[in-house]
Amino acid sequence: MVRKYSKKPGDQLEIANKRIEILFCQADKIFSEDSSLADRYVDLARKIAMKFKISLKSEYKRKFCKHCYKYLRPGSNSRVRTQTGKLVYSCFSCKKFSRFPLK
Repeated sequence: MVRKYSKKPGDQLEIANKRIEILFCQADKIFSEDSSLADRYVDLARKIAMKFKISLKSEYKRKFCKHCYKYLRPGSNSRVRTQTGKLVYSCFSCKKFSRFPLK
């Protein structure tokens, strides 16, 4: 049995994209005061993207850990290093790595 999913209307997708952008900006601003609130904003942005089947921009994907979903700020709770052709983000809370290709 094949399921068919209907596309969401374009105006709803624009609102969802705008909301995701706002949530990541707010997470960036509030991180120094309350990191758990920044993690909550990332969680909400991910849930909106999943609900509307929107893929997050690559700049947003690099701002949170793929394993524990914590907001990452290089220097305070993560480390960024370069390897051969890759950027490696290390999360200090779960001790895991995320690798992204360099352009």
